[in-house]
Amino acid sequence: MEYKIIDLTESEKEVEVKLPYDEIKKEIESEVLKQTKNIQLPGFRKGKVPLSMIKKRFGDALEYEASEKVANAMFWEVSKEKELNPIGQPQLIDIKFNPGEELFFKVKYEILPELAVKDYKGNKIELPDFKVRDEEIEHEIEHILKANSTTGDVETVGEDNNYIINIEIQRVDENGNPLQESKPEVVDIDLTNERVNSEIIENSKGKKAGDSFTFSFKDEHTHKVGDKEEKHVENLHYNAKLNSVKKIIMPELNEELIKKVTKEKLSTEQELRDGIKKDIQSYYDQKVGELLRDKLLQLIVEKNDFTPPQTMVRTVLDDLVKHEEEAQKKAGYKKFDREDVEKKLLKTAELEVKWFLIKKAIFKKENISVNDDDLKELAKKDAEKTGLPEDKLINYYKTSNIGERLLDNKLFDFLKEQNEITKVDPENLINKKPEETK
Repeated sequence: MEYKIIDLTESEKEVEVKLPYDEIKKEIESEVLKQTKNIQLPGFRKGKVPLSMIKKRFGDALEYEASEKVANAMFWEVSKEKELNPIGQPQLIDIKFNPGEELFFKVKYEILPELAVKDYKGNKIELPDFKVRDEEIEHEIEHILKANSTTGDVETVGEDNNYIINIEIQRVDENGNPLQESKPEVVDIDLTNERVNSEIIENSKGKKAGDSFTFSFKDEHTHKVGDKEEKHVENLHYNAKLNSVKKIIMPELNEELIKKVTKEKLSTEQELRDGIKKDIQSYYDQKVGELLRDKLLQLIVEKNDFTPPQTMVRTVLDDLVKHEEEAQKKAGYKKFDREDVEKKLLKTAELEVKWFLIKKAIFKKENISVNDDDLKELAKKDAEKTGLPEDKLINYYKTSNIGERLLDNKLFDFLKEQNEITKVDPENLINKKPEETK
């Protein structure tokens, strides 16, 4: 037997095998014999036709058919003997059989690549240094007051925005004439809502029940024309009749209200403001942590780029598409364009597979692992929070994917230590070119 392995990519290979007929004669004859059992000719029972007559009738056709099955079987023998370690389903891409002489075949297959990972240390990464602004705290205070406000009927819309108006609106043309296809619609509008059309807020001020005012807004949307999207802009005009006005009455930010909204955890305004600040900062820190993970992942993959096994990419892509299909069904979408979704998610699937293989290589190279001491430490912390016995928690961890999460966290902590990470003003980061933020 002669064989040759050709490297196509880090993950894809071809093996060429040439076998003299003597080495495969028994296998060919065995496969031909299996086929003869299904052959029936006039004057003979099924499977009882003499081999000489079959040869005369079919020539080498049966051997040619048998050669493909023998080639597939021989590939797996070669794979085991030479430790090719294929993944997925190998493909027989070429076969040449000369009866009585030799069998040549070529198989394309994928492997888990052995990656010599590099450049995952010593990189400079800049992250936004988000700090809680006073106006953010004020916004949250306003939200609390609004959520606990009451309303009272009044005659006129005042100068501030603390009003809820009930109006009957109808679409009109530029001259104020109602459009034939437009029907009046009654709606309640909270003027404190930031998304309310500014003309509604301004033009309703000073108006009483029974008064009318107009407003308009610019509708910008896109239409798909063939493979392109065209932008359309349309000015829409409306008449509005004011039916009723309610004044939003804000409560006092006192101890009673603070205890109510914090479930007795806080009682003073300063405690509330400090708590709000802490919550917002925690949110920012979490998002910056997620951003750091993404940046490290992208950077390391770029510095160790390779062609991932398409078998693994396909598996991950199918899973992503399935989740997207379920999400669209829940959202009420009736038509699911699988081909379009697959195109959009392909890069994500490739990135997931690349990172999975790269991090495995880093685990091995840096000897990063999760041991029993790590599980015990986690169990001790969780036992204090939940009151569950530590041994029960450890048994649960060993049957769940908690070990993988711990391993990922260890890797992330290691990468944070091994790379230079600095916090910068978010405005400065926004104004930088993408390549300058790496």
